Amino acid sequence: MTSHVLRPAREDDLADLRRLAATVEGGMTTLPDDPQVLRHRIDDSLRAFHPRIRKPGDEHYLFALEDVATGRIVGTSGIIACVGGFEPFWSYEIRREAFSHTPLGISKEVRVLHLKRSHRGPSEVCSLLLDPASRAAGLGRLLSLARFVFMATFPARFERDAIAELRGWLDDAGRSPFWESVGRHFFEHDYSTADFLSGLGNKAFIEDLMPKYPIYLSLLPPSVQAVIGRVHRHTEPALRMLLDEGFVHTDEVDIFDAGPIVRASLATLDVVRRTRVCRVETMDDATTPSDFAPPDHLVTNRALDFRACLVRIHDVDTPGIRLPTSTAVALRVAPGDEISLTPLRPAKP
Repeated sequence: MTSHVLRPAREDDLADLRRLAATVEGGMTTLPDDPQVLRHRIDDSLRAFHPRIRKPGDEHYLFALEDVATGRIVGTSGIIACVGGFEPFWSYEIRREAFSHTPLGISKEVRVLHLKRSHRGPSEVCSLLLDPASRAAGLGRLLSLARFVFMATFPARFERDAIAELRGWLDDAGRSPFWESVGRHFFEHDYSTADFLSGLGNKAFIEDLMPKYPIYLSLLPPSVQAVIGRVHRHTEPALRMLLDEGFVHTDEVDIFDAGPIVRASLATLDVVRRTRVCRVETMDDATTPSDFAPPDHLVTNRALDFRACLVRIHDVDTPGIRLPTSTAVALRVAPGDEISLTPLRPAKP
């Protein structure tokens, strides 16, 4: 039986999305706990799925993970088709600069933060959030990996490369050590407020207030230096999953919490390379003991009305794929329709 389906977010998901946003410690830039902002996010996503779009722009796709039995939304994830195309994308680039003085025998290398503004791409995967009570049965993998299958199915809508900007380290009180040592001196707001304003698309204050000159990391407290490029403890599984699929660390970090930014070419992602297109041969209501084993495949339809599920597939090497009826109904496919089939890679310990 298919228990969950990932699909485009709808207007009637608003209350559940707000409930999810409220569970995020410190808030989430692309999914703030604000009903008006979330309503705009849903509206933007509905426009993003318009069939006439032929190239990446400011589209912001938002997916909702629905519990099939209850209709409740227990997770979400998103894609920004092109960052920086309409509002600049800001980051700190970490560079290494050498200093030396031969007479004194001094030679050293210092890490320096340089403010960077990007104007064109790449795409960004974002807004991954799963209800704490549902963090089991591979649902986090469904939320993350299905996005890349969608992007590979409709490549003209996205850039060739993608980034993920991961949440940085927060202390037990929900404070960002990096923000307290750097950004707060210029913004005079706490981390959550600045992050919330950025999530609204109000980026002008970044250019006006962010320090323009390089920041030498050796001048920051060692405890702050230690968290630069470090993810939030709840984000570690998402980072491992991205690295397993082929993302790599960059020399850039988020300007607010110094969280890492990872990057990959979509065509080289392992999840994309191990996905194949096949057809639904028949649907089967019968169950066997193996049907109750953990799912071993991600299966999606190939429509803009996107649907994705986790399922255990029998006779996977045959040209036609037999789907359980509940899965076919969730995916909105029938015998003869094309689907994308992706073996799940076991999560590493």
